[in-house]
Amino acid sequence: MRLENKVIVVTGASAGMGKAIVERFAQEGAKIVAVARRMDRLTELAESLKDAPGEVVPYAGDVSKREDDEGMIEYAVEKFGRLDVLINNAGIMDDNTAVGDVSDEMLDRQIRVNALGPIYAMRKAVEVFLKQGDGGNIINTCSVGAIHHTAGIAYCASKAAIAAATKNTAFMYMEQGIRCNGIAPGGVVTDIPLVMPKADEFGFSRTSSLLVHSPELGMPEDIANAALFLASDESSFINGVILTCDGGWTNL
Repeated sequence: MRLENKVIVVTGASAGMGKAIVERFAQEGAKIVAVARRMDRLTELAESLKDAPGEVVPYAGDVSKREDDEGMIEYAVEKFGRLDVLINNAGIMDDNTAVGDVSDEMLDRQIRVNALGPIYAMRKAVEVFLKQGDGGNIINTCSVGAIHHTAGIAYCASKAAIAAATKNTAFMYMEQGIRCNGIAPGGVVTDIPLVMPKADEFGFSRTSSLLVHSPELGMPEDIANAALFLASDESSFINGVILTCDGGWTNL
C-alpha cells in the first residue's frame, strides 16, 4: 500500500474530488482526518470505508475560519500522533463576475475560502512538520482558473494566490524536507454547479466562449489519482509543481 500509516488531512472531503481522494487514500492504508462542514456526510463516508485498509475519522470544520483550519491539524496530531500530508482541497466557485461589477461580499468569501483558509492550514501544518523534524507534504487544489479565464475575477484571483503560496512554500522549506505541490483541475464532474450562485450575465458571456474548447469533463477519481501520486513517496523529488489535470484544455 502506497500510503500505509501516513496521517493525512483532507478538506472538502464530503463530496466531489475530496470524497474521491478520501476513498482512494483509505484503500492505500492512510489514516485520514476528513474535513467538511457537514458532519452527517462525513460520518456516512467514514462508515462506508470502515473495512478499508486505512482509517477515516470525520472532523466538522469550515475552512473559511482560522480556528477550524488550525483545529483540524491539531486534531490529526492528537488522534494519530503526527501529521504527514495536508491536502487543501475545499473550494468554492464565484458567479463569473468581472472586476467592474464584483461585490465586496463575493471577493471576501472567495479569498477566505480559496486562499486564506488553505494558508492558515499550511501555516499550522508547517509548524507541526518543523517540530516533527522529518519533513512534510502539502498538496493544494489550485485551478486552471489561475492562468485561464474560466471564472470571474474573485475566483481566478483566489486560485492564483494559492498557486503562488504553493510555490513560495516549496521554496522556503525545501531545506527542511517539506514539499508543497498543487493540482490544477480543469472541468471536473462534481456537485459544485448545483451550489454556485447565478452566473453574472456579462461575465458568463465572456467565460463561456472558452467552454467550446474544453475537452470532456474529468472525473473526481482523476484528481484523486494525481493526489495519490503527490502524497506518496514516489513523488519525493517533486516540489513546487502545479500539476495541471485538464485533459489538455489550457494547451489549446
